[in-house]
Amino acid sequence: MTIDQSARRTGTEPAEFLGPSRTAVTLRINGREQFAVVEPRTSLLDALREHLHLTGTKKGCDQGGCGACTVWVDDRRVLACLTLAVAAEGREITTIEGVARGEELHPVQQAFIEADGFQCGYCTPGQIMSAIKCIEEGHAERDEDIAEWMSGNICRCAAYQNIREAVRLGRDAMRERDGELP
Repeated sequence: MTIDQSARRTGTEPAEFLGPSRTAVTLRINGREQFAVVEPRTSLLDALREHLHLTGTKKGCDQGGCGACTVWVDDRRVLACLTLAVAAEGREITTIEGVARGEELHPVQQAFIEADGFQCGYCTPGQIMSAIKCIEEGHAERDEDIAEWMSGNICRCAAYQNIREAVRLGRDAMRERDGELP
């Protein structure tokens, strides 16, 4: 049994297993508290994927250059590969797994499907996380603004035209959902 399995099974902090190179973190992810034992240098991305098995957030460049790992911390978009898991403790983390409401997709997720805003799909979770914030921040009125405010999210398949269309469709759907006039 590994340290992580033991910690997950009991739900308590296994102090006897913690050494100078391991630390226990409690992360509030998608409205639920999750517990993991990690090295202090573990990125939020690696904690999500390797320790908590939330694999929707993708590892692209692992250097902050592609945006595939975009999540929200305290309702702001961040690159999970550049954020330490220990720095996210006590903060509200939202991953792609947390944007849908039950079985109902978020309007931007649905828009990506309708606009064919993905090719291989690898960057799509990060694109969607950024697109939602781009819309909420008011940066989705013009294609130029969408391109600028989404520029931190790279698509190797170059589906940018469809991604911008998805952002526009998602923007309109979010406004309709929230009772605002388009």
